[in-house]
Amino acid sequence: MAVFSVRNLGKLALWAGSTIAIIGIVALVSVSIYVVQVTQDLPDYEQLAEYEPPIMSRMHAGDGLLIAEYAFERRVFVPIEAIPPHVVEAFLAAEDANFYDHGGIDLTGLLRAAIANVGNMLNGRRLEGGSTITQQVAKNFLLSSEQRIARKVQEMVLAMRMERAFTKDRILELYLNEIFLGNRAYGVAAAALNYFDSSLDELELHEIAYLAALPKAPNNYHPERHPEAAIGRRNYVLARMHANGFITEAEMREAQAQPLETVSRLQGETYLAAEYFVEEVRRELFNMYGEEQLYSGGLSVRTSLNTRAQLAARSALRAGLVEYDRRYGYRGPLATLENFDAWPDQLAEIELPRDLDEGWTHAVVLEVRDNDVLIGMADRVRGTIPLSELRWARTPSRRSSDNFPVLGPAVQRPSDVLELGDVVLVERLSEEGEEYGLRQVPEINGAVMALDPYTGRVLAMIGGYSFQQSQFNRATQARRQPGSSFKPFVYAAALDNGFTPASIILDAPFAATGGGDNRFYRPSNYSDQFYGPSTMRLGLELSRNVMTVRLAQDTGMQPIAEYAERFGIYDRMDPVLSMSLGAGETTLWRLMSAYGALVNGGRRVTPTLIDRVQDRTGQTIYLHDQRECVACDAEEWRDGLAEPELAELGEEVVDPVTAYQVVSMLEGAVRRGTGSALNALGRPVAGKTGTTNEFRDAWFVGFTPDLVVGVYVGFDTPVPLGSGEAGGRAAAPIARDTFAPILEEYPVAPFRVPEGVRLVPIDARSGEPSVLGRAGVILEAFRPGTEPVRGASREEETLSFGSGRLREGERDDSETEEAAESLDGIY
Repeated sequence: MAVFSVRNLGKLALWAGSTIAIIGIVALVSVSIYVVQVTQDLPDYEQLAEYEPPIMSRMHAGDGLLIAEYAFERRVFVPIEAIPPHVVEAFLAAEDANFYDHGGIDLTGLLRAAIANVGNMLNGRRLEGGSTITQQVAKNFLLSSEQRIARKVQEMVLAMRMERAFTKDRILELYLNEIFLGNRAYGVAAAALNYFDSSLDELELHEIAYLAALPKAPNNYHPERHPEAAIGRRNYVLARMHANGFITEAEMREAQAQPLETVSRLQGETYLAAEYFVEEVRRELFNMYGEEQLYSGGLSVRTSLNTRAQLAARSALRAGLVEYDRRYGYRGPLATLENFDAWPDQLAEIELPRDLDEGWTHAVVLEVRDNDVLIGMADRVRGTIPLSELRWARTPSRRSSDNFPVLGPAVQRPSDVLELGDVVLVERLSEEGEEYGLRQVPEINGAVMALDPYTGRVLAMIGGYSFQQSQFNRATQARRQPGSSFKPFVYAAALDNGFTPASIILDAPFAATGGGDNRFYRPSNYSDQFYGPSTMRLGLELSRNVMTVRLAQDTGMQPIAEYAERFGIYDRMDPVLSMSLGAGETTLWRLMSAYGALVNGGRRVTPTLIDRVQDRTGQTIYLHDQRECVACDAEEWRDGLAEPELAELGEEVVDPVTAYQVVSMLEGAVRRGTGSALNALGRPVAGKTGTTNEFRDAWFVGFTPDLVVGVYVGFDTPVPLGSGEAGGRAAAPIARDTFAPILEEYPVAPFRVPEGVRLVPIDARSGEPSVLGRAGVILEAFRPGTEPVRGASREEETLSFGSGRLREGERDDSETEEAAESLDGIY
C-alpha cells in the first residue's frame, strides 16, 4: 500500500510537473507572442542619437540682461558634462538610484511598485510605474503616457534596446533636458531659471533637491499652491541623497532647514519697460527665421537695448503724458459700486493693467467729507484723498468752435469730483502717511526713442504709455506730420545751394501765387507776427515759418524733396511749399535716422534693434556690424599701440560741413530758441521742436555728440492738444528727462567740427562780422570763402534771398487754399 502510494505520488508529481512545464511553456510562448505583437511597430529609438530637442530662444539687452524668451516648450539644452554633479545625484536619488547598474529595467523597483500598487488600487490612488530613467526617456520621447500593459511592455523593450545602443550618460542627458518640471519648464536648466532665476551651477543644494522632487507630479508640489507638500518631497529627496552617499548628514539637515523661496522671472519694471522694444524685435526675428526657428530653434539674440535708457525713456514719457493729462481735467471713475457688500472682494475682481505706474492701485470711495475723501483698498487698508489732491480734477470738455480742450469750474469741495462708491486710481503720497493722490491713465499717447547716431543702434524705444492697453507702436507705426522738426532738412538743402547761416531772410507777409485760378499759399508764424530781415540761423533757432517758406521757395522745392528722400524721412515727397513746414507724414523711427545723419557728419544709418543672433550651437548667423577690424586681433595692449580704426557705417547723404552747420544752428535752438527746456542738462545739446496745425502733434528731437533722443506726443485719433501745447512744452521736457540719466554714461564734450569748417565771430542777430567778447557775438560755421566780409553791404543779399517771388517760369500748381489753411500756424 505504501509502495503503491509512493509510486502514485511520483506519477502525480511527474504529471503535475509536466503540466506546469507545459503551462509555463505555453505562457512563455503566449507572452513572447504578445511581446512580439505589441513591439513589432516600435518607434525607431536610433533617432535619439541625432535628437535635437526644441529649445527656447532667448533675447538679451545690450548689457546682457534677459528681457524675453520665446518657446513652445521652455527648454535650455545643457550637455551632460556641464550639469553639476549634485544635480545628477539628486535626480538619481529621487528617480533611479540603480541607474548605472541596471540594463534598462530595475526588477527590484518593479517589484516594489507592484506591491505598492495593491494598496493604490484598493484606495483609488494613481498607480506607480516603477520606471527607470531609461524607461522614462523611452516614454517621453517615443511613446504616449497612457497607462496600459501594452505601452508598459513597449517601454521596457525600448529601454533595453536603448541601453545597448547608447551610453548611460547620453540617456541621462536626454532625460535631464526633456523632462517636464512644471512652471512652463522642460529640462533642469529651464526649471532652474523659472523657479530660482539661476543657472544650474548657481543653485544651492536645497534648490537642486526641489527640482528633483518635481518629476513625480509637478502640480502636486507647486511651491505656492502646495508649499508643505513641496517642502516634504524636497526633504525626502535630500534624505535619499544622504542614504545613497551623495551628501553628508550635516549637509542634508542644513538643506532641509531652508525655506522654499521661488521667484517670478521676466517681471518687474525693467521687463515691463522693454515690452514695445521686445515685440518689435520679435516681429523682425519672425520675418527673418520663421515661427519654428524662433520658438524652437534655441536662438540667442543680443539686442541693442540699454536697460537704463529704456527705463529712463519709459519714466519720462509716462510722467510727461500724465502731466499733460492733468492739465485738462478728470474724466471720471473706473467703475461705481452699487452696494458695499464685501466691497474689498468687489474691488479685487476689477482687473487692472499690470503695467500701471509703480505705487498706483485702485480704491473705492467710502465717504465724501468736507475737506477730504475716505477711501478703501482691496486689502482693506484705508486712507484719504485731501482736497488739495483734487484741485486738478476739473471737468473736461472741448469747444464746439475749434475742438480745443477746455476745463469746467474750479474744484471747491471733494463732492465736485467724487461720489460714494466711485472706484478710482490712487497713489500714496508718502510711505509713512495715509494720504493718497487721485490718478488716471492718460488718454493722450506718444513715443520715445534713443539712438546711437554712429551705428544706428536703438538704445531705447517706448511705443506708448501702456503696452498692455495698446500694442500699437507709435515709434514705428504712427505716421504723423513732423511739423517744424522737418525744417533742419530744408535748411540743409539751402546751405548746399548757396546760403550760409548768416544769410538774411525777410520775415514779412508772404503769398505765393500761380495759375489762372489765383490759388495761393500764405504761411504765418506761430506768434502771428513778422520780424523783418533776420539771419537764417535765427529763423531756425526760433522756428520762423515765413522765413522757412521763403527759403524753400528761393532754394526750390525739388532739391528739398531730394534731401528728404535721401535722409529717409519720406519715400517720396511732393515738391510743394507746404511740405517745407513738415506737412507730410512720417514716423519717429524715420526722423531719428535722419537726425542721426546730421549728428554723425552726414552719413545715414538705419536704426537697428538686433546686434547679433546665434544658433543653438553658438554659431553667429546674423551680425549687424559687418565691419572688419584687423587691428582688433592684437593679443595684448601695448604702449604706443594705436586705437583700431573702423570704416564708417552708412552712405554719405550730406556734406559733413553742411551737417555741422545745421547742428550748430540747432545747438542755438536749445540755447536761445524753442528747445530751451534742455538747457537744464548743462552740456552741449542741440535739437528741434515740431508742432503741427491746431496743436495736433508735438515733437522734439534732440541730440548730443553721441546720442539722439526723439519724442512724439499726440492722440491716436488726432485732435488738438490745446492752446500753447507746442513741442517745446509737450515734448521737449520728456526728451530732457530721458536724456538726464542716460548722459551720466557719456563724457561732456562739444560737437565735433569736421575739416573744411571755418568758425568766424559774428553778431547772432544781424549776421555781421564782429569780435569775440561782445554781447550777442557767436562763432558761426562757414565754408572758407563764404563768411561775411566786414563793411560789405547786405542789401543785395536780402533782396535776392528774401523776395518771396516765384522764380520765372516756376508755378506751384499743387497748392490749394485748403492746404494753405490746414498749414496755417504750423510751428
